[in-house]
Amino acid sequence: MKKLLTQTMVLVIALAIGVSTFAQSPTTATRQRRTSADAAQPAASDQKAATDAVTPIDQGDKSKDKSKVPDAAAADAQTSRTDQASDEAAIVQNYNNFFTTYQLGPEDVISVTVFGQDRYSKSGIKIPPSGRVSLALIPDGIFVSGKTVDQVAELIKKRYDEYIIDPQVSVSLDQAGSYRYSVIGDVTQPGIRLMTRRLSVSEAIAEAGGVLQTGDKKKVFVLRKQKTGNLAPIPVNISAIYKGQAPDSLYLLPGDQVVVPGNSFKKWQTALSTFLPVLSFARLFTGGF
Repeated sequence: MKKLLTQTMVLVIALAIGVSTFAQSPTTATRQRRTSADAAQPAASDQKAATDAVTPIDQGDKSKDKSKVPDAAAADAQTSRTDQASDEAAIVQNYNNFFTTYQLGPEDVISVTVFGQDRYSKSGIKIPPSGRVSLALIPDGIFVSGKTVDQVAELIKKRYDEYIIDPQVSVSLDQAGSYRYSVIGDVTQPGIRLMTRRLSVSEAIAEAGGVLQTGDKKKVFVLRKQKTGNLAPIPVNISAIYKGQAPDSLYLLPGDQVVVPGNSFKKWQTALSTFLPVLSFARLFTGGF
């Protein structure tokens, strides 16, 4: 009996200890929740890392978008440079046309270059009134008046071909002195001038100091000699050119005369200057003095 009681007490104590231990140990659901929570924390960390990884890409895209602005500016600058280059080419072409079609005459200065033959080259040749220049190997000289630089180069090449194998000759116009034009009428400085480059009518007037207050800008004309020898007027509306309403497209030829006539103000001024002496003379007889 005593032995049975002892075994019963040991069993009760063991059950009490087991229940206490079971109560303190986490359940399977609790362990699952903890496991899920622990797994969620790395997942959140991974998601944040992924977000951080995406952010530089987005910033890269924004930097790409910002880079589009310099690209557009570069394109505009390139377009501006292209337009400027085309304008410069057009201007250079206009002035080069003047020199390539220029017919040499007295007072012009030219240079002759023979490639690889410096002793046969010559610079600073001033064309005399006779129009004939002397060169090495050509003692009798070459008549150059009325010819372009290309025509003169071809003549020299033919003469040098007798002494030099396949001579390469070029002739350049260093200074233009035979082309002249005149601006007369109501301008600041009327007179005859050298045409050292291609000139439009408005540029010629500007070279003469501009139109006076008594000049009529709408009735300017250019007197140009025709093949018959007669002078023919070519009207030019300088006023419209200055206002941008007409192109400045008429270029002068050697011997042209730009005429700026007077306006109505000058007519009144002339009439008044003519009438005042007569009035003063009349007052002598009327006792005005």
